[in-house]
Amino acid sequence: MFSTHTAETPSGGADRRPRAIVVMGVAGSGKTTVAALLAGRLGASFAEGDDFHSPANVAKMAAGHPLDDDDRWPWLRGIRDWFAAELGEGRSAVVPCSALRRSYRDLLETAGDVRFVHLTGSYDLLRERIQGRAGHFMKPKMLDSQLATLEPLADDEPGTAVDIGPRPDQIVDEVLRLLDEPAGAREPVAPAAAGPRTEPEDR
Repeated sequence: MFSTHTAETPSGGADRRPRAIVVMGVAGSGKTTVAALLAGRLGASFAEGDDFHSPANVAKMAAGHPLDDDDRWPWLRGIRDWFAAELGEGRSAVVPCSALRRSYRDLLETAGDVRFVHLTGSYDLLRERIQGRAGHFMKPKMLDSQLATLEPLADDEPGTAVDIGPRPDQIVDEVLRLLDEPAGAREPVAPAAAGPRTEPEDR
């Protein structure tokens, strides 16, 4: 089972076509914080991307070993399938997910109307944030591997890059402006029971 938040459509948004938003970037970029705030502002469903990871993936990363594509594809398909289910029910959805390569994002886009928000920051800031996270399976030395793998958004991809320097709420304001998404004045939604998961995620 993975944790998810589900919200009603924001006031005034009943006629808006549902969309899926991937908050992407390397470890330490603040994906989960920004994605959760963004989902709350939009009244969208939220799922934590890490919860789509298999136990084997989590163990591998906890041991300091980077994932390879054989590890990542089932994780990405799990996120894609969850997006497709939410969009099929007429709900927008937000997931934090590293989505480092173009091919990974191409797979996620097969869920439907998918947009990407790439959180970017300096190497020193990213490493400092990772070192400050207690108990997380992502180790600081894996940042180098992720940065080497990262393929930034291309001009023909549906999304935008946002700097991680400002406060999370300010980042979300900028994301909403860049994506042209009206912000609903909603409180964060309460967790709801989730259905069974197929395969779990990669940061």
